[in-house]
Amino acid sequence: MTDAAISLQGLCKTYKGGKQALTDVTLDIPQGQIFGLLGPNGAGKSTTINILAGLVTKTAGKASIWGFDIDEHPRNAKRSIGIVPQEIVFDPFFTPFEMLELYAGLYGVPKKERRSMELLRAVYLDDKANAYARSLSGGMKRRLLVAKALVHNPPVLVLDEPTAGVDVELRQQLWEYVRALNARGTTVVLTTHYLQEAEELCDRIAIINHGRVIANRPTRELLAMAQEKAVTVTLDRDLATAPQAPCFEKIELKNERSVVITYSKDKVNAGEVLAALQGAGLGIVDVSTHEADLEDVFLNLTRTPAHG
Repeated sequence: MTDAAISLQGLCKTYKGGKQALTDVTLDIPQGQIFGLLGPNGAGKSTTINILAGLVTKTAGKASIWGFDIDEHPRNAKRSIGIVPQEIVFDPFFTPFEMLELYAGLYGVPKKERRSMELLRAVYLDDKANAYARSLSGGMKRRLLVAKALVHNPPVLVLDEPTAGVDVELRQQLWEYVRALNARGTTVVLTTHYLQEAEELCDRIAIINHGRVIANRPTRELLAMAQEKAVTVTLDRDLATAPQAPCFEKIELKNERSVVITYSKDKVNAGEVLAALQGAGLGIVDVSTHEADLEDVFLNLTRTPAHG
């Protein structure tokens, strides 16, 4: 696929001591998308990103960024990607402006093409341009890392757990900026353990578990996999036993007057479920539904043990 921003084929990584971090990871990340890479801790997400960043050497397989093989064209591959790491690490003795200038220089960006102040403005740090980096708060440092990853204007941006430990307001600002970047054509790869974040932002999601890709599909389709829906119904009288109907997957008494009914939304709808209760002569006082979300899908997929 020539239009992949990142292409991984049969990627394997075994660390010294025999720990297998990745097993035959094959994945194409389409250009122009916000792509979620999800998985439990230790699933292999960071190893994958570190291979792309050139920090970890793969054991087998191929990886290319923007069409450049990381082994055959390492410089071009590196220039095509900006990575915002999970850990906040940088030299505390530079100001944010000096740091962005320095990194732009390392990437060979000519002075007249550098965008240091523009990037600081974009991440709401222009008023801290000349403050020492060590005086910045954790959230400011996180935003500075985003700016640093963008100094060479890469077509692909990887955000590794970018909002871990970041307050809600900052998280919203960060996502606003990421959406704007994506709208201008940057492909964004996001690892996060906030599943709601992935659900709201990502066009497509791959889930890695035990070093293997166990799902890779559009976010809409993943959510559609959560077919079970639960409805809590309060009835007009006490029940001794739970009524039964073919359209209920399961039913349980919550208390004398309310039941929780699980049904499969690809087979029936809520109206049929309620009609079955009324057909049993029961009056309905109140109804509340629980819509399955990405978390349900994620837990179902990652609950199953890995093979091999």
